[in-house]
Amino acid sequence: MSILENFLPAFLEEVVGDRFGRYSKYIIQDRAIPDVRDGLKPVQRRILYAMYDAGNTPDKTYRKSAKTVGDVMGNYHPHGDSSIYDGMVRMAQPWKMGHVLVDGHGNWGSMDDDPAAAMRYTEARLSQIAMELLRDIDKRTVLFKDNFDNTTKEPVVLPSRYPNLLVNGVSGISSGFATEIPTHNLREVINGCISLIDRPDSTLEELMMFVQGPDFPTGGIIMGSEGIREAYRTGRGRIYVRAKTAIEELRGGKQQIIITEIPYQVVKSRLVTAMENIRLEKKIEGIAEVRDESGREGMKIVVELKKDADAQGILAYLLKKTDLQITYNFNMVAIVNKTPKQLGLLDMLQAYIEHQKEVVTHRTKYELEKAEDRGHVLEGLVKALNILDEVIAAIKASKNRQDAQNNLVWMFGFTERQADAILTLQLYRLTNLEIHSLEKELKEVQKTIAYLQSILGSEKKLLGVIKDELSQIRDKYGIDRRSVIQDEVEELKVNLEVMVTAEDVFVTLSRDGYIKRTGKLSFIRSGGEIDKTGLKEGDYLRHLFDVNTLENLLIFTQRGQYFLLPVHQIPEYKWKENGTAIVNVIPIPKDDRIVNVIPLKDFNEPGKSLLFFTRKGQVKRTELKDYATNRSSGIVACKVGEQDGLLNVLLSTGTKDVLLITKQGMAIRFKEEEVNPMGRAAAGVRGIALKEDDEVVAADLVEGDEGEVVVVTELAYAKRSLVADYPVQGRGGKGILTFEFKEGKRVKPNGSMLLGAFTVKEPFDLTAILNSGEKATFSTEQTPIDERKSSGKQMIALDKKDWIVDLLKIT
Repeated sequence: MSILENFLPAFLEEVVGDRFGRYSKYIIQDRAIPDVRDGLKPVQRRILYAMYDAGNTPDKTYRKSAKTVGDVMGNYHPHGDSSIYDGMVRMAQPWKMGHVLVDGHGNWGSMDDDPAAAMRYTEARLSQIAMELLRDIDKRTVLFKDNFDNTTKEPVVLPSRYPNLLVNGVSGISSGFATEIPTHNLREVINGCISLIDRPDSTLEELMMFVQGPDFPTGGIIMGSEGIREAYRTGRGRIYVRAKTAIEELRGGKQQIIITEIPYQVVKSRLVTAMENIRLEKKIEGIAEVRDESGREGMKIVVELKKDADAQGILAYLLKKTDLQITYNFNMVAIVNKTPKQLGLLDMLQAYIEHQKEVVTHRTKYELEKAEDRGHVLEGLVKALNILDEVIAAIKASKNRQDAQNNLVWMFGFTERQADAILTLQLYRLTNLEIHSLEKELKEVQKTIAYLQSILGSEKKLLGVIKDELSQIRDKYGIDRRSVIQDEVEELKVNLEVMVTAEDVFVTLSRDGYIKRTGKLSFIRSGGEIDKTGLKEGDYLRHLFDVNTLENLLIFTQRGQYFLLPVHQIPEYKWKENGTAIVNVIPIPKDDRIVNVIPLKDFNEPGKSLLFFTRKGQVKRTELKDYATNRSSGIVACKVGEQDGLLNVLLSTGTKDVLLITKQGMAIRFKEEEVNPMGRAAAGVRGIALKEDDEVVAADLVEGDEGEVVVVTELAYAKRSLVADYPVQGRGGKGILTFEFKEGKRVKPNGSMLLGAFTVKEPFDLTAILNSGEKATFSTEQTPIDERKSSGKQMIALDKKDWIVDLLKIT
């Protein structure tokens, strides 16, 4: 037989699956998830039992932590000492535990996330309440199992005489499961237990009259009773935990925010650093100083404000942007019958009560055995004392101890146990007083036996014992609630005025996409001339806005997307500097182009809409409020066809007329109300029917018949015609002619297409950008007023190789 025949084929996925399955089972059951009965993870249970077993109890002196860690590692927990000491440290930290289980002496860390001193420096012993977890463990109340090397026994679970899982909470992550159970108030949880014992069919609402919600050792304000109810019902839910704050008045009109309690598991030093960074980075104005004044008297973080700062606004910002307010997600998973389960409040308390029934039953059986044994011995002693002379004579006549014991059994009918007790009886017990005390003790023992038997014979009595013992623990260790519960979740609204200093500024955007924000002072110091703004060679200004830092810019692109850009987020530059590429500020794709920018203060302005115009003649109207967003990425503003592109976007009131002008000189005027409001992503309706190769080059709004329409060709021919010459038509028609192109060999051409069109009420300048890069400016006042079908007049002397590529109206 070859050596290969000894090997069996195995598939990798099966081997890995099997090994990982075993590993997962181990870490779920024996590492990260607590038992529903005592609320402890294995490492915590082993630490407490090792301390108890070594006599490291509250009535003795403190003992070095390293000794406990060594005991735990050597006897019960064959893992690293750091994991054992970490578990011990957590159980000694009052800001993490509802009631500490380890009474620590020395440096056990702080709320600033300072680590505890090394275990060779710290000392510890069990706390008073930890003894209640271990109480009765010597009375066969819980199962014991072999330790890892079969040299000793360890408890599978502790008797846990109070509901530790809820009182101290737990958090842990294992393979495929995680758990997050908050701490609760001992008094409330025990009252809930007693209520459930009295009324096993209680509803969750009835139970929540006693257990109101979590109670964190760090206090704070818990918001969202609906989230608590959901968590208690299903095991999952969300609440918001907010720091306890107050605003104090100082001299000179100043104020300061005082923080005395912070949310559970928030690291204080990191919170203070986060608030200090907000001050240093000037994310909001008004914070003068952030100080941590915590000491022996308790926690105190002070946020000192500048004079006339908006204290409420700054507090709202800090709550929103730092861990002064956090979201706490319940995920109440515990081991029930060796299986991880998600549990509600009722399930947890019922499992705990069942555990206590077992503990008290086992303890009662143990005590009954002891009492019955003692009663049996006492009966023998009392019987012997009544026939003392015969007993002594029988003993004296015996050869040895064994013979004496046999004679007592044979002659007087004692049991071996009784005979042994008689033989070990000391002579002083033969006094009259001692005989009476033995009879008295026998009666007491008989009463005890009857009482213990009654407990075992009646579940009502058994539950009564559990209730009494829980009540004693509640009265001894109960403390007042530390966290305040608030039904409603307060919505945090941060006014922009708190974050940004209001300032009037200029914003410029060039053809090549360079944007900048400039203060008015820089503009004036640079000479106050628009033409002198900084630009790269060959670039030119397309947009100039006089806006406030509290406003926003709506930026629309050719592909139908829009971006919301708050003015204060635009980088600040001097007037003569170029600025920064807009792609550094908002993520505009390389192959897209900005068609218009609209400054805006309020999205909810009544009656306001946005009008969209595409090159293929589509028109769409959508209410302005539909464009409110907090996103900085691109959002669909209008659906644009594959061969189409957005031409312009205008802010409208819905009461004017739309004027569309095409490249081939057609124009249409129709009422804006003919375009019904549509959804944000709609494509719109036809505004004008275009001829082949024609497209819309200008779109504007007109009101009444006042004013003129200026049209300009690529060869700089322009003219004005009266708005009154453009009659209102129905939407979607072919329109009417607005310009006559000259054709023929002997005629000087006036252009082959319209490049732009504008409505004029007051004269303004137009800047023409030529293909050579040169600029030329002319006023609308210089253009002749003529009929709609006229051929215009050349406004700029052009070389034969020159034509206009862009036309700008900068106001």
